[in-house]
This record gives sequence, C-alpha cells and structure tokens, in this order.
Amino acid sequence: MIRKFSAHNLIMCALIVVVGLATSCKKSSVSPDGGLTTTPPTPATRAELTKDSIYLYAQQTYLWNVGMPTYASFNPRQYNSNDAVIAAIKALPSTGGRDKYSFMDDGTVATQLGGVSGDYGFSANFDAGNLLRVKLVYPSSPAAAQGLKRGYQITKVNGGGVSRSSQSDIDNLNNAIFGSNPSITMTVLKSDGTSADITITRATYNINPILYTNTYTVGAKKVGYIVFNSFTTNSTTLLDAAFAKFAADGVTELVVDLRYNGGSVATSEAFTNLIAPVAQNGKVMYTTYWTQTMQDEQATILQNQKFYAKGTDGVTRLYSYFDYSYKPTPAAGNQEVFAKRGSLNTLSRVYFLVTGGTASASELLINNLKPVMDVKLIGKTTYGKPVGFFSIRIDKSDLYIPQFQTKNQLNQGDYFAGMAVDKDVSDDLTKDFGDTSEKLLSQALYYSVNGNFSALAKDNTLSSTSGISRTQIDNANEKLNHEFKGMVETRKLKLNK
Repeated sequence: MIRKFSAHNLIMCALIVVVGLATSCKKSSVSPDGGLTTTPPTPATRAELTKDSIYLYAQQTYLWNVGMPTYASFNPRQYNSNDAVIAAIKALPSTGGRDKYSFMDDGTVATQLGGVSGDYGFSANFDAGNLLRVKLVYPSSPAAAQGLKRGYQITKVNGGGVSRSSQSDIDNLNNAIFGSNPSITMTVLKSDGTSADITITRATYNINPILYTNTYTVGAKKVGYIVFNSFTTNSTTLLDAAFAKFAADGVTELVVDLRYNGGSVATSEAFTNLIAPVAQNGKVMYTTYWTQTMQDEQATILQNQKFYAKGTDGVTRLYSYFDYSYKPTPAAGNQEVFAKRGSLNTLSRVYFLVTGGTASASELLINNLKPVMDVKLIGKTTYGKPVGFFSIRIDKSDLYIPQFQTKNQLNQGDYFAGMAVDKDVSDDLTKDFGDTSEKLLSQALYYSVNGNFSALAKDNTLSSTSGISRTQIDNANEKLNHEFKGMVETRKLKLNK
C-alpha cells in the first residue's frame, strides 16, 4: 500500500540518478532575492553535507524560494536531523504556511509508485460509531487472501485494544498495521455478525488500484462506478479495461470513488482523457508552472542530478535535470491538451466521492474536468495539494520539495485549503464498496434520479451510539492516516538540447 511519510509529496521515478553528494554541496549560488550564498565551510561530515544539500537544492528549486535567506543566515548544520532542516524550511515566511508536503524518503515511495508493495494490503479507520473498521483492502494482497473486507470491525490487534481515546492503543495500531512487523494478528467481526481470528503475513504483491467496479441501472440510466485507490504507474491498462466495460454497458453518468489517494501525474492525465468529452480534444487540459528559478534556467544545482537519455539528435548521452525546459509552454512539454482515450463518449456528468485523504493526482483529475463537464463532489473537503515535485537524490535518500503548481484551462488551481464538496457526507465505513446504501454512493445515485441530493442530517454532530463528535473521530483517524498523498511527476519532460 502506498503510504505517506513525514509529509505529502511526489517523485520522478523514470530517471536513473547518479549524483555525488559532495559535488552538490560545493557549489555557490545566487539566492532569488539577489543575496550571494556563502559557500558551505569545509571539511564537513557526511551528515553535514546532506543538510547543506537539502537547503541548497531548496534555495534554487523550491516553489516558495523567493525571499529565502542565504546559506549563512539559515545555517542548515545547526539542526540535529534532516527532518529538522526540512521543518525549518517549511516554516520560512516565504511559504505562507502552505508547505505540508516536503519530506525525505529511503526509496520506498518510488517502488510503491511503480505498483509494487510489500505490506499487508489493508488500512483501517474509526467509523462514526467510534468503532475501528477496515477501510480498504487491495486485491491480490495478503489481507485479501485472508478474506479481509472493507467494513469488518476490528476488535483486537496483536492482543492489544483498539480504543480511539487511548494513545497506547493508537501507538499499537500504528506499529502493528503500518510498522515493519512480519505479521499481524487480528480479531474481526464480520458483516454477518460472526467473529474470526486471522493472521496476515507481510508479502510483496502487485498493487491493483481498482478496488471495485459496477454498472447500476438507475431509472432509465446506466451509471458506472469505479473505486480507484493509488495512481500507480502500472494502472493505465487496468483503467482502459474498466472504461471499455462502461462503454459496452452504455454508461451515461459515472461515479469515481477517490477517497484515499494520490500518485502519478501521467496516470491522472490518462484518467482525465477517459472521462473528458471528445469535443475537448486539442484544448488545454492543464499547465504546469515550475518555480521561476527553474523556468529562467538559473537552477544550476540541478546539474548534479544525472541520468542517461537520448538527445534531440537521437544520441544517448549523460544529461542532468538542468537540461530540461521548465517553461509553461506546449513546446517545453509543460502544457497538456485533451486527447480522448477509449470509447466512452456519452458521459453527461461525473460524481467524485472524496474525503480529506483525496489529494494531489486525484485533485488534478477533478480540477482538469471542472471546466469541461458537469462535476459533483460528494463527501468531505479534499486534502488540498495543487503542487508537485520530482525526487532529488542526496547521498542514499530522496528529497521531495514542491517545485511546481498545476492549473486547469481556466487557470484555476489554488486549492491549498482543499476542494469544497457539493454534498457534505462523512465516509461510511460500515458498508463495503458498491453497497447502494453506503452514504456517499447513495447520494450520487439519488442525484442521478432526482437532479438533487437527498435531505440528510449532517453527520458532524455527536454520534448517537458513542457520544463522540465527528471532529474527535476525524482527529483520531488522522493519526492512522498513512496513505500516500503525493502528485508524482512521471511524465518524460523535454530536453532543451
């Protein structure tokens, strides 16, 4: 399962990076506000060089680098860890408090983005009644092999409790479900009321991000439904097959369930073209705006990020990230146009089922479609991540800091606070995906018949069974929120020579 790490993020995994850490730290540079950067002192330890590199890469490639202090003023070596350096950068006034995304990773993200995982294959959250339930299970995962399903109540994990109000229980759940243990033992209460003890052993498996599909007959309409979790780079052919079935079924409205995910920009683009009307072909889908320093070819530190590729003359040679064009133009490959994919050409409306876990690549998909067709959002305000980045290799780690923002054909893309919904409904963990009585899906189907949402008491009030507020439950769920929310730049950018 793709996870979030210290923050929310993204990568370019198509490139083979060979970079010397010391080289990246020895370069002097000019800060965006014109102040000369002081060359880092030498000699230095390996750890100090890593901290230097984090700051110097941010100074030239960070989306909010205008007004950043010089190296000497910031002094990255004063911090006791790499994460502390990143936290200090995120706290700089230039960010306006918008950076909730930057982090460092050990390479796990790149592997999982490619569609391979090595965990149990499930996740869990507390429901509106304050009960811990399975919220998703990946097909072909170890959890699926043991028969685990969304909606099952979890009453015990590795012999420990599952109380939302107990920090020790929360710590146990995080360690047991999302840690590195080779196996997990749980007691679950199934939807039929029976109880079972199950043991799941960690294993490597291919991620299938399509958790469920179906076509519903709603009055005279055919409404397609797809649950898509994790925009992995291996999912395009799976999406093509699902949409071919929708076309064969005569689907005219579509429900896209994006409750918990982020991922590849290229996959989001392909998904957009499967839904968008053919009349949009050739028109702007979205534009990528890289940091101004990169657009102006001043991010010279990127010369240290090396890879082999074919140039414009067809000859394979050693290039660097500095050799890409970052201008927001079609010629540079940073303005995408619609190109209809598949044969589903009859969609009049698309409903997106969303939560606070709907992020980045999911939000890009929604934002791309808003100007070109009837779009309805059902659930909770989305995460808010209109920015992305590629990985910067530093020693044995990958640095992820926002380097670009995307905007649709109407130049809309400032949803840092998330996208507001048309119908406010909390995630219904008591029902499996596809159950027409599940709160979010039922609202979409109701709207398809009636042209409006059903009257429903907002579920932010106290639970009738637990006496716990929705806010308290959401806060607890955030502590168990390990889904990856990154928008990953996996498209092949255009070399400028």
